[in-house]
Parts: sequence; structure tokens; C-alpha cells
Amino acid sequence: MPPTLIYNLFPLLAGPINRWHPHLDRIASLGCTWIYLNPIHTTGLSGSLYAVKDYFGIDPRFHPEDGSDPQEALEGFVAAAREHGLRVMLDLVINHTAIDAPLVQEHPEWYAKNPDGTVKNPGCIDPADATRVTIWGDLAELAYWPVPDPEGLLHFWDQVVSHYLRLGFAGFRADAAYKIPGWFWQRLISEAKSLDPEVQFFAETLGCRIEECTQLAEAGFDFIYNSSKWWDFQAPWCLEQYELFRHVAPSVSFPETHDTPRLSAESGGNPAVAKQRYLFAAYFSTGLMLPIGYEFGFQKHLHVVHTRPEDWEEPTYDLTEFITRTHAMKAACPVLLTEGPQVRLTPPGEVPVLLLKSQDQGPGRVLAVIQPGPEVAEIPAFPEAAGGSPGEWRELTPLRDPAPWLAAGPLRLDPYDIRLFFHPALPPLPPLEVAP
Repeated sequence: MPPTLIYNLFPLLAGPINRWHPHLDRIASLGCTWIYLNPIHTTGLSGSLYAVKDYFGIDPRFHPEDGSDPQEALEGFVAAAREHGLRVMLDLVINHTAIDAPLVQEHPEWYAKNPDGTVKNPGCIDPADATRVTIWGDLAELAYWPVPDPEGLLHFWDQVVSHYLRLGFAGFRADAAYKIPGWFWQRLISEAKSLDPEVQFFAETLGCRIEECTQLAEAGFDFIYNSSKWWDFQAPWCLEQYELFRHVAPSVSFPETHDTPRLSAESGGNPAVAKQRYLFAAYFSTGLMLPIGYEFGFQKHLHVVHTRPEDWEEPTYDLTEFITRTHAMKAACPVLLTEGPQVRLTPPGEVPVLLLKSQDQGPGRVLAVIQPGPEVAEIPAFPEAAGGSPGEWRELTPLRDPAPWLAAGPLRLDPYDIRLFFHPALPPLPPLEVAP
């Protein structure tokens, strides 16, 4: 199975389906193996990609400019991607519909209700600040706790999934997956895999509580998304969450998404920050994702309503070679393709930060040396806690000489630097002890 390296082709920035094809060569040349499309369905009055009105229709903003059939164009794009060695996944939004979707009138029993009997609007918690809750008034929340009509609702989603499987899609990103019971996902995923045993499901679990994620353990997800993008490299929550969630499913890391500000905008266009966060994401978890334009330092937020092809930007910088080398590095290192034990060797607050990762079974360890901030730093001596001797550790860092870490002299780190080193023979680490 090839590594899971995902490129988010944000459809509102890419434009009509016929304009998606020119991106394929670039995405494939980066070494990506997946394309992820946000919802492309007909939207409700708000125009948000996530306010789906018709799951079988394609939003007019993506209709081919020559007037040809959009379903045929979509099927043609998926086939063209496959010819480039790319599988395509589609956002699957089953927690809610648009507030003006016909289903609200056709199946009112499927929807969650407020105490006054009106349809409930869904919301979410900010992964970086649990006190910040967003409520979406353009959405209608479906009822899952309990499901009033499980057979009817399952049948509807089975129809949606099978429709896109017939068009050639190979995967689905389950939006707000933790808001739906694991048993419901298990039935839906099982039905999809009876049609295509190789189809994969990716659970979006950002901002969820531990119990909300662990209840998905038996659902059959191939991947979940983790929250490492928000880690400051110091607080204990990230490694603790990693240890708990890795037993649910392997995870996908990312430096930014359509839900976050652009990292280039936050950093003032600093390519060192973009490299640091991308290489850390590649190290941290099994899967890896970047949104369109990350490689060029785009700074305009990917807005689910307002973004248009005219928002394409001139590059702030160009990380294509770095990203390509990072993907090749990850594909060649077994430790970076698993969700094995991971520990921090440095105490909280100490800089640089040293992380150590291994497989659950089999030899090999990867040492990450991270300078989170804008100062030059150094490691005065090889960290003996990593195991082995310095000369046995080979540098993995993209665009650097794959030389061993020699005992002589300190290891110098530039501002926002990250260096990776690999030892092929050391045994697996013991798992991090985390209170349930």
C-alpha cells in the first residue's frame, strides 16, 4: 500500500471541473497519492460547501464551462487522476444538511430538534480553545443520539456513497465523524466496502473529546485526523492524545486546512516556519495532508463560501522541491509510515525539543530535533536516551546530506529548524503511559 499523502484540491479555488485537470501533473510530481475534494454538491442558500442541499447534484460553480454534463466531467476527472497514480476522496457530510434542503421537509423525523420543536443548528468546538463554540445557522443537524429511523437514514447514505463509488471515487473524508455513533459508521463503511473492498474512510475528529473519538474504534475507519497542527511542542496533551487515539486508527497530520488561517499569513511569509510544520507533520503520524497553495505560501484563507479562482496568488515562496523530498523520505522510512510509540526526551519548556518515535513491532527509530522559535539553538552532545551511538544515526532531513550524527561538536539548529535522524536497528519503544 503506498503512503497516504493527501493534496486538498479546494474546489472553489480550482473553479469549474474542467480547470482541475491542469493541477494533476503538479500534484503527482509532488509525490502525493490522494486528492481530497471538499463537498462539490449543490449547496443551500448560504452557498457554503458544507451546507449541502442535494447530495446527488453538482454545484453550478463547478459545472464545466463548455456546458457539458457535470457528472460526466467529474467522472472524467477522477479517471484522469487515477491515470496520474492518484486516488480521489470526497468529503462526506452526514452530520447535517443545508437548512433549506428538501430532506428537511421530506424527512423531518431525521432531524434533531430544539425544545421548541424547531430544527437544531449544529456547532463545533475550536480545537485550540474549547471555550469557543461556533453555531452554523445555515445548517440543519441530523439526529443520531438516538437515530429515529436508522434503516431509512442508512439507506439514504448508502445511496450517496454508492453513487460516488460508481463515479470512481476511492475514499471519503467523514466530516465531523465523531458526532455520529460508531455503530452507524460501521454499517455504512461495511456496506461501502462490500461494493469496493479498497475504499478508505477518513474520520475528521478535530475538536472532539476523548470519549467521542474512542467510540469510533469499532467503526472501521482507515484513518482519523489529529490535532498536532495546534501543538506548541511543549504541552503534554498532544503526545497523550496521540497515544490514546493511535489505537483507534492511524492518523493524518497537516500544517493548515481550509478551516484554519494560512500558515504563511500567520508567519509573515516565513518559509522556515512552513518547512518546520510540514516536516513535523510528516514525522508525527502515518498520513500527511497539505491544502492547495501551501507549497507556494498562499496567504488568502480558503473560504467555504467566498473563495473563487480569481483568488489564486503569486507565490510567496516555492516549497515544491522540499515537499517532494519530504514525501520521498516518508515513503522510504517504515517508522514514518506507522503510528508507533512516541516519547519526548526533553522536559517541558526546554528548547530544542527532542522527540523519539518507533514502530510497534520491528526495528528502527526516528529522532526529531525541533527548534520551535526564531533563535539559533544547538544540541551540545548526542542525546544518549535515544539509544545507540551517534555514528549509527543517519540524517533524514530533506535537502540535507544524509550523513551520520558524529560525536564531535554540537548540532546547530537555525530558527524554526527541524532535523530528523534515523537508526535502523534499535528496538521498539515502550508505549507512553497515559491515564484513560
